[in-house]
Amino acid sequence: MFSEEEFRQVTAQVPGMVFRLHLSYTGVLKYLYVSDGVRELYGVEPDAVVADSAALRIFRHPDDEPTIGSDLQEAARSTLPMLLQFRIQLADGTVKWVQVSSTCVEQDGLGAVRSGIMIDITGRKQTEIELQETEARWKLALESTGDGVWDWHIQEGAEFYSDRYKEMYGYPADKVWQHADDYVDLVHPDDKAQLLLDQHAHFSGAAPTYSNEHRVRCKDGSWKWILSRGMVITRDPKGEPLRMIGTHTDISARKAAEAQIWRQANFDPLTGLPNRRMLRQRLEHDIQASQTAQQSLAILFIDLDHFKEVNDTLGHDGGDLLLVQAAQRIQACLGPADTVARMGGDEFTVIVCDAKPDAGPAPENRLEQRLQAILDSLSQAFELGEEHVFVSASMGVTLYPADATRVEDLFKHADQALYLAKGSGRNRFSFFTPALQQAAQTRARLASDLRSGLAQSQFEVVYQPIVQLASGKIFKAEALLRWNHPLRGVVNPAQFIGIAESSGLIIDIGDWVFRQAADQVRRWRGQLQSEFQISVNKSPVQFHHEGQSPHSWIEHLRSLGLPGSSVAVEITENLLLDASPKVIRHLLDMRDAGVQVALDDFGTGYSSLSYLQKFDIDYIKIDQSFIRNLTPAATDLALCKAIIVMAHALGMTVIAEGIETPEQLDLLKAAGCDYGQGYLLGRPMSPKAFEAFHLETSAATPSPA
Repeated sequence: MFSEEEFRQVTAQVPGMVFRLHLSYTGVLKYLYVSDGVRELYGVEPDAVVADSAALRIFRHPDDEPTIGSDLQEAARSTLPMLLQFRIQLADGTVKWVQVSSTCVEQDGLGAVRSGIMIDITGRKQTEIELQETEARWKLALESTGDGVWDWHIQEGAEFYSDRYKEMYGYPADKVWQHADDYVDLVHPDDKAQLLLDQHAHFSGAAPTYSNEHRVRCKDGSWKWILSRGMVITRDPKGEPLRMIGTHTDISARKAAEAQIWRQANFDPLTGLPNRRMLRQRLEHDIQASQTAQQSLAILFIDLDHFKEVNDTLGHDGGDLLLVQAAQRIQACLGPADTVARMGGDEFTVIVCDAKPDAGPAPENRLEQRLQAILDSLSQAFELGEEHVFVSASMGVTLYPADATRVEDLFKHADQALYLAKGSGRNRFSFFTPALQQAAQTRARLASDLRSGLAQSQFEVVYQPIVQLASGKIFKAEALLRWNHPLRGVVNPAQFIGIAESSGLIIDIGDWVFRQAADQVRRWRGQLQSEFQISVNKSPVQFHHEGQSPHSWIEHLRSLGLPGSSVAVEITENLLLDASPKVIRHLLDMRDAGVQVALDDFGTGYSSLSYLQKFDIDYIKIDQSFIRNLTPAATDLALCKAIIVMAHALGMTVIAEGIETPEQLDLLKAAGCDYGQGYLLGRPMSPKAFEAFHLETSAATPSPA
């Protein structure tokens, strides 16, 4: 056994104060032994403490005195190890934190004998206090931002939440979660995988902080988008995370705004259908899926016929309502995997998935049935408020991969097929064929050549006589455009006028033709006949163009000293159907200037008598389709007679086009037609040839008595 001296030597090497004391049940203590460490703790000699056990009591911190007394009474009664922490205050005012650990070595009727050690833990306590204060300040700062704060003790699986956190999700402040798994159950199923990936990235050190956006189920069952951010603040010696603190920020408003922006960027606001951008994405996806499944796709371009008439008649509200209903009808004809998109205006595009043709004698029967169903649906009456209106649709169809594999080519082919459907009479569908591609390429080349044709003087104006049938005299002519292409030769106007209109080149070309005709009529009024008049065709595009007005033409006539009546403007019935306020103003300005208006190709369009009266038409030109088969017993003769009688009753003059036989001429004279035009009466000719023809005709035509 150790001697007392040896025991003192050993305990002197132990940091702190080693002691042995007796504790009475009343809390009175008697030190039986105190090591030299008491000098370092209290500045008191060991013998003084053994002699007077109350010597250390005076150093107890006043605030801790009540607690120390009760703890000592408990230590006297208990045989269990005890651990106490309290403060002592030295004579110079220094305050120390000490920790006392002791064990019961024996117990008698008066109390217990305990051995133990007291150590200075001031440094450790100060660190704990500073950490608590720092954490409190940090949490206060986070709370002040309006975010919810969470504190996750990872290895324990416990998580604690601030009041603001609970408030965000509609839970009361006394709501307690203890297990982290409880929170994971509130995360939207679609968001859990990414949340765990982002957590792992931070735990592994791949990401310096944790950040994740996900949805959380609130108490009322609704979902709220939040931004969760955090950082591991404690790790074990192996680097495994122990504790992580972070915040939740409500980003529901931002997510709603982003969703709205995304929808506006990808969907048509009127119909709710995908727009051009979204359509392209879906088509690219469908193409990939079709490649995998070895299936076909059909791409449809749909254009509503006569939509502009509805828009002009019923206003934009009526037009918008029609578009919404048309979108619904098209959608109703499609399968769940198909897509219909609005490309703008009255144009729709459809992707038909798995468009595999049926086998049998009609290889495209099934697809054609679906196409016809769309046309039939769109041809039914639309109820727009109190109005019932009818439109039809033209449709161009191309197939993937039979016709093309690239998105741009598919769109181009569908557009070419639509062009054919519209040109073939509308209310029908047309499939793309290689011939359409060739025709489109020809149109593209012609459009390119047109741009240089005017600058290089490739155009000329020829004139076809308009003969007064009763007298045979010629004091009218129609100006007709001819294009002498350096490589193609003479290009038929039917091939390039439509291209000029669609490209906008008709504006410059039309102005050039008018100036040529105006200069010509000035010469012929001096040379041939003082009241000579030349008719000039004016495209609807020229009427609708923003930069076009009749004033430039009228001013040019005045600069030449010509009256408005020296020129007549020929228009089509379609212009009257599409007449906007701008077009009406244009026609009225020409009438006020004395320029006469001729309605060309009458009988082939849809104009009514109300249009003829409304726009103050001067001439009606009977279309050559009525003249071509004119015989004494023909229905066309009855129609021509009816048109002539009607026009005369309305104060209009009638010109018959396409007269090619003497019989046609005689029948029209007998019917009272005023003027005639056609190869029998004179072909289109150059100004010089026209002058010679006029001189010859005048010499052969007897003057009235």
